[in-house]
Amino acid sequence: MKELVVISGKGGTGKTSVVAAFAALAGNAALADCDVDAANLHLLLDPQVQESHEFVGGSIAVIDPEKCTSCGLCEELCRFGAAHDCGLNRQGMPAPFEIETVACEGCGVCAHFCPEGAIKMQETVNGQWFISETRHGPMVHARLGIAEENSGKLVSLVREKSREVAASHGCGVIIVDGSPGIGCPVIASLTGAKLALIITEPTLSGLHDLQRISELTKHFGIPAMVSVNKYDLNGDIAERIEGVARDGGMGIGGRVRYDPVFTKAMLHRQSVVEYTDKGASADLRMLWDTVQAQLADSSAQATTTGEGDGK
Repeated sequence: MKELVVISGKGGTGKTSVVAAFAALAGNAALADCDVDAANLHLLLDPQVQESHEFVGGSIAVIDPEKCTSCGLCEELCRFGAAHDCGLNRQGMPAPFEIETVACEGCGVCAHFCPEGAIKMQETVNGQWFISETRHGPMVHARLGIAEENSGKLVSLVREKSREVAASHGCGVIIVDGSPGIGCPVIASLTGAKLALIITEPTLSGLHDLQRISELTKHFGIPAMVSVNKYDLNGDIAERIEGVARDGGMGIGGRVRYDPVFTKAMLHRQSVVEYTDKGASADLRMLWDTVQAQLADSSAQATTTGEGDGK
């Protein structure tokens, strides 16, 4: 199974718009929205939720007031300031300590060293994940709670479930809307993929972010291609970006022009290629053709070297 991950060094480059267009053009693909901190692929694909599940990704410390002797060791050991003294109770005796759940990082140090065994680690629900149907095929997506932890773990779960869904639906390719940046969610989005398509824009910050994320793909040995969105806003920088990509051993997927049709398509909850076949839509179709060819080539090379196509 071929797995394409569309990523960017920063948010706002048009990554999700490209994924939605690819979904419309692929015909037989499973989709995974791994941008769990700010998921928005559903805005274009209008998924109909078939399954909804809680995501339990972390834990917090909970103090049993009946066992707590107010020794203060938890407060002394907590590096995050989550354990705190509650002063005296109504009888003038030391009150049991408490854990501030927002500050607790779930490290478990306090529970491990509590001499009375008064602290337990309690699993917490950090978000939800979904299996849905869209007009272009099945989709696995998720929503991480506000300020919740373990986004990388949730991304890994989304990708795992997308492979299961792809297999059950007979899909030949999985298209992943990856997280932006270079952090843990991006690493979880990338590992094991057949191809990474890096979306950037013709600015100096876009060039810088491309260099950062290309180092990440190289580290994990994942073939990468680059596409410059809104390339016509600064042709000189666009050429510099493509030059850097070539020097770094990356392929050039194509260029997508600046086109107000992106906004118009979004207002109609459609991808650009569904809304029109002109302008940027033609660029996206050419980009998809190039990406498809590279995916096929990567699979052929994997078969030749004995790796198979089990990803």
